[in-house]
Amino acid sequence: MVTVEQRLFREMGAGGYSRQDHRMEYIVRVNALLRPDMRVMEFGAGRGKWSDDPVPLRRHLGDFRGRCAHVMACDVDEAVLENKSADEVRLIGHDGILPFPDGSFDLISAFSVLEHIEHPEVTAAELGRVLAPGGWLCAWTPNRWGYVGVGARLIPKRLHAQVLRWVEPRRVEIDSFVPLYTMNTEAARQRLFPTDRFEHFTYSFDGQPFYHGENIVLGKFWELLFRLTPGPLKGYHMVFIRKRP
Repeated sequence: MVTVEQRLFREMGAGGYSRQDHRMEYIVRVNALLRPDMRVMEFGAGRGKWSDDPVPLRRHLGDFRGRCAHVMACDVDEAVLENKSADEVRLIGHDGILPFPDGSFDLISAFSVLEHIEHPEVTAAELGRVLAPGGWLCAWTPNRWGYVGVGARLIPKRLHAQVLRWVEPRRVEIDSFVPLYTMNTEAARQRLFPTDRFEHFTYSFDGQPFYHGENIVLGKFWELLFRLTPGPLKGYHMVFIRKRP
């Protein structure tokens, strides 16, 4: 079956991804920062966010093993114990405390994680603590003021699962978690990662429409809306924060 995305972006026939693919945009830039000597943490790694990716290139780029010194996968969910794309896995608590010494990691990747943080001050302090001087915190996350963030807050929580099943029927239910949006504005991250200690290189990104219920008209509507949306209201943030040496 030809999907709505394939009808909107015919280049998907050449490699499986579109020019607006937010996952590819994120993982390519992370790989641009990756070095062979880096100790990497996948924060909120789950069972392996990239290991089942249907696009071979994304799947390859999302597996850092062999291209860095060590990969640690950690999560509050026991699913991380099934993660096969890391050198080591660690189950962590919901309190935000990370069981690692200061400066343990040179790069931290958090794809679709920051929107679920319960204790932002503690989590930010811990991420900054375990990040080595000169190290990178990389994240993809919805913009609190973008269409996903606003829509998620307007829809009653009891209806979230039902609405998601309608607008994104191919979504895997096991990967759906309650969003809190405590770290999902630039102002919040500037406060949590102050500029005297961190450099911010974050930018906004919309990506391709995928809340369309497999309806091409709705998909075209989202695509047009994305083109007209100003930067501060775009759907997602590509977060790249460097700890000052």
